[in-house]
Amino acid sequence: MNLHKLFTMQRALDQYIQSNKQVKEDVFIKKGLALIVELAELANETRCFKFWSEKGPSERSVILEEYVDSIHFILSLGIEKELEDLEEWPLEDIEGDLTALFIGTNKSILIFLEEPTKIHYEKVWMMYGAIAGKLGFSSADVLQAYIAKNEMNYERQKNGY
Repeated sequence: MNLHKLFTMQRALDQYIQSNKQVKEDVFIKKGLALIVELAELANETRCFKFWSEKGPSERSVILEEYVDSIHFILSLGIEKELEDLEEWPLEDIEGDLTALFIGTNKSILIFLEEPTKIHYEKVWMMYGAIAGKLGFSSADVLQAYIAKNEMNYERQKNGY
């Protein structure tokens, strides 16, 4: 998937938020924590780790919305560190079940936050791509859901979210 459109949309949203909220501080680490929280919310909706429960995962649409919440923060973190020249989503076949992918993704995020290099940033994208694959999300699914959530985020900002 080409990421140029997503970076452009995310940059505009970030600028809108920073302007309206008059953000003056460096928010890289706060966005990093937000990404970790979104990853946990995604894992919670999949219920992949809840061996003690018979309840199944949330509806696909709920899981997809949680997934793209993370994409917003991945893009935003890349913009913060001037890594938005990443044009294509780097994909790699990563072994493991969904639980292992969530753990590995969390680790890749923490490494990126400690050392925000392009290689570490690409690894975060690779891990999220592997999660998308396990969840059965196509590039078109992610793009459509991102655009819808981006619009919702503008509405939320306009309504005092």
